[in-house]
Amino acid sequence: MKKLQNSLYITRQDTYVHKERETIVIEQDRKKLLQVPVHSVSALYCFGRVMVSPYLMGFCGEKGVNLAFFTEYGRFQGRLQGRQGGNVLLRRSQYKQSELKPLEIARVIVAAKINSSRSSLQRKLRNHGNNEPISTAIKSLERVIEQVKATSSLEKLRGFEGQAAANYFSVFNHLVQPELQKKFPFNGRNRKPPRDPINAMLSFLYSIIGQDISGALQGVGLDPQIGFLHSDRPGRDSLAQDILEEFRAWLADRIALSLINRKQVKETDFIKEASGAIRMKDDLRKLLLVSFQERKQETIKHPFLNETVQIGLLPHIQAMLLARHLRGDLEYYPPFVAR
Repeated sequence: MKKLQNSLYITRQDTYVHKERETIVIEQDRKKLLQVPVHSVSALYCFGRVMVSPYLMGFCGEKGVNLAFFTEYGRFQGRLQGRQGGNVLLRRSQYKQSELKPLEIARVIVAAKINSSRSSLQRKLRNHGNNEPISTAIKSLERVIEQVKATSSLEKLRGFEGQAAANYFSVFNHLVQPELQKKFPFNGRNRKPPRDPINAMLSFLYSIIGQDISGALQGVGLDPQIGFLHSDRPGRDSLAQDILEEFRAWLADRIALSLINRKQVKETDFIKEASGAIRMKDDLRKLLLVSFQERKQETIKHPFLNETVQIGLLPHIQAMLLARHLRGDLEYYPPFVAR
């Protein structure tokens, strides 16, 4: 089993990151801020004005360290691509199945996503009692799951996925504590740019988790741009977006909601621009990153492997299981569905 290593998030502006013998060093104004062992880092995420030395970039490419760059406010810009790993026969199988029979894998991913959304709503009912809008949404999601199981068209499947997402987000505001709903209004999912605080947090978390998944897919030799549910688009890691669907409600949404409901997030943590876009301040962005890292250290029993693993290893496990299916070692791809 792959050991969970640290992801290093650099959010302080005007910093310089370089390799010094067997360590990664972060400096600002020629003052050393942090020094960590190089082999303990599996991913390096840079936000905004962060300069990375060519020598460190070369090391990341050679050793498979996921080096990704984001704007200061969390929008993905690019990632360093090192030598492609894995067996070329695996990627040939991926390309073939993506062309000839993508529905088989896409269907189980969508079903897993809808199930996770339903579980999040059911959790709200268990913890806080009856809520008619949420109960209605749960029933709608259950009907969509049955439609997903029976569909024989990828286009219809995408339509069902969109319908389920609309049902889920139509009651998402009910997952926020009643006394906080006016401070954090939510009227549906929006992005590019996000127009309310919750959407800003969700977009940021989805982007970060998506990069972890992209790195995991490359680690087993898969091409993160060739997906099954999401259509091919230049510059988009469609397969990473496919696997991300399994983790949106269970991982990203829960982190954002927990921070809001525990009143760790305030209205003053956001800035509204003249265009109507909402962006997060530095302290909130750091809080999200810390919360995500802490969540990754927690353990869970994997529903398919029946082993206790750290949450941070889940992208690597799902990438491994997908690779095994594409090689023919598994009859079907088992998506992640938390019990």
